[in-house]
Amino acid sequence: MKSTKLISVLSTVVFSFNILIGQESTNISGNYTNIPLKDALLDIESKTDYRFFFLDDRMKEEKVNLSFNALEISEVLDIILESSAYNYYIKEDDKRIFIIKNAIIYDELPDGFFKDSTKEEGDSSIGQRSNAPPPTFYNEEVRSTAKRYPVVRIGKSDPNNLQLEYTLSGKAINSVTGEPVPDLTIRVKNADSFVITDSNGNFSIQLPSGYNILVVRAMGIASTEREVIMYNDGNLELLLEEGLQQLDEVVVQADAARNVEDADTGSEQIDSEASKNIPLVLGERDILQVAKALPGISSAGEGATGLNVRGGKTDQNLVLLDDAVIYNPQHFFGIFQALNPFTTKGVDIYKGAMPVEFGGRLSSVFDIRTKNGNVEKLAGEGSIGPVTGNFALEIPIVKEKSSLVVGGRGAYADWILRSLDEPSLNNSNASFFDGIVKYHHKINDNNEVKATAYYSKDAFSITSDSLYNYDNRLFSLRWDRKMGERTTTAMVLGNSNYGFGIDFDGQANTDFNLDYSINETEFKYKFRTLLNERNTLDYGISAKYYSVNPGSIRPDGNESNVSTIRIDKEQAVEGALFLGDEFKLNDKLLFDLGVRYAFFAALGPGTQRNYQEGFPKNESTAQETISYDGAEIIKTYGGPEARFSARYLFTPDFSIKASFNNSYQFLHTLSNNTTVSPIDTWKLSDLNIAPQTGYQASLGLYKNFKENEYELSLEGYYKGMDNVLDFKTGADLFLNENVETEVLQGDGKAYGVEFLAKKNRGDLNGWLSYTYSRSLYRFDSEFSEERINNGEFFPSNFDRPHDVSVITNYRITRRYSLSANFVYQTGRPVTYPIGTFRFNNADFVAFSDRNEFRIPDFYRLDLGLNIEGNHKKNKLAHSFVTISVYNVLGRNNPYSVFFVTENGEVKALQSSIFAIPIPSITYNFKF
Repeated sequence: MKSTKLISVLSTVVFSFNILIGQESTNISGNYTNIPLKDALLDIESKTDYRFFFLDDRMKEEKVNLSFNALEISEVLDIILESSAYNYYIKEDDKRIFIIKNAIIYDELPDGFFKDSTKEEGDSSIGQRSNAPPPTFYNEEVRSTAKRYPVVRIGKSDPNNLQLEYTLSGKAINSVTGEPVPDLTIRVKNADSFVITDSNGNFSIQLPSGYNILVVRAMGIASTEREVIMYNDGNLELLLEEGLQQLDEVVVQADAARNVEDADTGSEQIDSEASKNIPLVLGERDILQVAKALPGISSAGEGATGLNVRGGKTDQNLVLLDDAVIYNPQHFFGIFQALNPFTTKGVDIYKGAMPVEFGGRLSSVFDIRTKNGNVEKLAGEGSIGPVTGNFALEIPIVKEKSSLVVGGRGAYADWILRSLDEPSLNNSNASFFDGIVKYHHKINDNNEVKATAYYSKDAFSITSDSLYNYDNRLFSLRWDRKMGERTTTAMVLGNSNYGFGIDFDGQANTDFNLDYSINETEFKYKFRTLLNERNTLDYGISAKYYSVNPGSIRPDGNESNVSTIRIDKEQAVEGALFLGDEFKLNDKLLFDLGVRYAFFAALGPGTQRNYQEGFPKNESTAQETISYDGAEIIKTYGGPEARFSARYLFTPDFSIKASFNNSYQFLHTLSNNTTVSPIDTWKLSDLNIAPQTGYQASLGLYKNFKENEYELSLEGYYKGMDNVLDFKTGADLFLNENVETEVLQGDGKAYGVEFLAKKNRGDLNGWLSYTYSRSLYRFDSEFSEERINNGEFFPSNFDRPHDVSVITNYRITRRYSLSANFVYQTGRPVTYPIGTFRFNNADFVAFSDRNEFRIPDFYRLDLGLNIEGNHKKNKLAHSFVTISVYNVLGRNNPYSVFFVTENGEVKALQSSIFAIPIPSITYNFKF
């Protein structure tokens, strides 16, 4: 470099002008292959009479790959600087050329420059003109006390395309873990403009040209201000530091303002740390149990597998783990989750407005995400409890680029079954384990890949002669890519498998092995494009292939008298096209509009029966059996799905939202049990079983107080459903070739009001949720065998009108805190015997209408003491001990009610899961 004196003056230039070049012809040739820009400029300088002025440190990463022949100096500079962020200015009188980053240098003011100078100093619109951006005014005094970062210059000024606003796109990343930071609020200081990062940390925001201050905030992230100067559209990677916040682990949403600002209704977010300070059974962290403490989410009973969301069945929830479906995310009858809490980052729950990319279920989406590993150093976390042990390791592979997460957990005691209040279970046993591996690699600023493999298995015996087992297996591969300044893409490939088996070893010659499985493979390609400052498009395609083994039974051993039965395999394809637009009409009114077209085709090979139209499906009305060849289409279903939601901001912390959506569901669970069990089977829609359809409308008010420390929401919903499944009394569902003869399809409706009050910060924090809801079914027909309760609406098995949850944490000192969890629910419906009668010298029991009565109400109180290790910085590992008591009051909550006949009398009995207080101590460590 010849001189830097003039550059120090040029770096303070704050105006942009049109380039004035008046130079003599100079023919220059060159051939450069991957050489630094600085070296190329010096080579050109040696071939001419011109002297170059630039700063070395601004050209360290710039490379040149080009050749040219007999060009003038301006033409050479045009092509050599075209793909860089540099502009140039030629001063012909003394043969000097100035290379400056981002800006353009002028030697005279443009016409009319001072016409708008009456604006107040500091106004971002000073000097605005139709053909030029506003000038930049700033000094060090505008910086706050937040950590300072270098001023970032975005884009390269183009004299032919000067604008008043430019688009800043980028990604927010945790500088320690390398993970994207979702739900980060990025605001323009002293302005109303803001944007929230998506689930992958991506953002895009319109900024005035010139100088801007971005204020960046999120839970768990240190508050940051970044100074950017906008010369053109461009990208910015926000590397953010973690922030220490006491007891924020119980905050359900990473950014409390999100509940007011987004257009989503019925959406919740749970960080995995949210379960850290909540006393749960046997000290296990469990985000699915935390979810049940939120309004609108419950289960059929303590220890019941599956969740019921806004009055929907458990099979109406789409549960995803890193984009792949997990059919049974729970261990041991729903008491434990089948997810390692130390590898799980969090979950996004959609129970109202469902994103346009999701479909195939009527009630909700649980989008569970695992952590990206630490790309800087080896890290780990684990726990040891009375029943389970967990561990997770984060292993850097390529520093600052890739990492591996490995997690495993398992049960090592069977005493829990022996402690249940049921003598017949005293000799039972149970075990489970799950493992996960995730690889994450950042190829460059525009490309990132993630791969996840997961497996879980349960084995339990509740009698001396039967061993039950079930397992989940999944794999997913995701490629995230930036395509230009405004578009990001994600390509996802996933495979999931769920199966169960029963091994029976009896005293007679009846030993057998029974199994069932469902497998699906999905490909999804989705795009997100910032169309302009008001419209953000989400669009793409998805395709699934299902393969179902409906069940088989085989004799176990040569002496078994059991005959082999194998039900024909089922297969189908499901696809969707989707398009959504997040449309910001103005600062107050925001719309999220979308349409999704869903398609389903049941495929051969296989056989299907035709039944006499207008009559019940049974053996007497069967007309013919149709055979289908391999991949032949048996039946197709499908149609459009609407996605609509809107938000209106009365004030920055008070909004009203409304939404409407409808969905198709092509899968069903077959179970005639009152509660869901791990051995329920999934059935594809076919010629005789139609898909479930439904719609939901929601309306809610959302209010935050005291800088989002307090949060209130009130939301109501109504849901209508068609073709929901129930079963005839005494239905034989498993290993039934014609299961449609046991199925009833009818109407359903659910409605309710949800209230949530939350305190996000302070020594005392937590939330109170209350839900009033009803879930009703109707099965009506002119034929009595297809009619239930005279064709009137009746409560579903999971209808619980009142549901109250209270979660609290109180920090006593920096190391000690108390936590409590209280739950109250209306007892679920049950059908009682109401009398007996005698017919043909035989006694029969007369039952009430379906679900006419209820079991006793459920309530439970849990308490916990959390003890953190000392806060010394330099130590091998940091520890955390949780001492908890589950069911402190010893409430004998009924799990189910059943009836027996003794001495001619019908007696009601109840079974309970945890009828006594259950203490536990769990030791957690982290390094």
